[in-house]
Amino acid sequence: MNSLAIESLTFNYGINPALKDISLSVQPGEILAVVGPNGAGKTTLVRAASGLLQPNSGRVLVAGTDISQLTESQRARYLAVVPQARKLPPAYTVWHTVMLGRTPYLSWLGQPGKKDRQSTFWAMERTQTLPFADCRIDELSGGEQQRVLLARALAQQTPILLLDEPTAHLDLQHQIGILALLRELVDEQGLTVLMALHDLNLVSLYADRVALLVKGSLRDLGTPREVLTPQQLSEVYQTPLHVIPHPDYDTPLVLLDGHDPKIKARLAGTNRVSINQNG
Repeated sequence: MNSLAIESLTFNYGINPALKDISLSVQPGEILAVVGPNGAGKTTLVRAASGLLQPNSGRVLVAGTDISQLTESQRARYLAVVPQARKLPPAYTVWHTVMLGRTPYLSWLGQPGKKDRQSTFWAMERTQTLPFADCRIDELSGGEQQRVLLARALAQQTPILLLDEPTAHLDLQHQIGILALLRELVDEQGLTVLMALHDLNLVSLYADRVALLVKGSLRDLGTPREVLTPQQLSEVYQTPLHVIPHPDYDTPLVLLDGHDPKIKARLAGTNRVSINQNG
């Protein structure tokens, strides 16, 4: 079983705790979304789960094996990471950037074979990045670079995917496209997916379960319907929120509470301007 398990994980940046005794697991065929306010520890959790950060205590298991006992090459055959788009090597073309996902499988000569090229082509086709295969990375927008990073991870063809804000910098069309693709791959191939995401309504539509982090601690873990409640979200995000059933899918739909004084003042001001203009 290509599951991912995080057991009693604690991580500090110096003396500052970032993750506090986190335990959760993700099974094949499942998307677990990590949500929470800024500074909650979402990115740190993804990085620790990938083996990039050494925890102060606890462990991460992939397919039952402690990730700290695996070599970098072995880890790269189990899991792929999609970070937020950062400054990528500008001289690389999109094709060569995606081909980097095949590095764990290359011979010592480093020459890609037929399967490596096929995997790269497939990943770019699925992420709609083929049209700019020959473009240099620095010629792309932030959203296009984000899709290239996803293509690179898919080319790696691992059973576990870790994603840190995969919809960052993307317009709405590509946000939906990326998450729909992930959902499709999870259902088709039984992938195990852990992703940090800000948009609670996208989480509600595409995730099987939700982990709510607050100041490095696991506040709640369950289905979107169990975790995304108005009482809990309003407290955690310190903003009055409504949660109603989505009119088409019956999933939780998170809305701002119109009784929030700041929102009421804004709308009242807008209404006054409109009345004055019409009068």
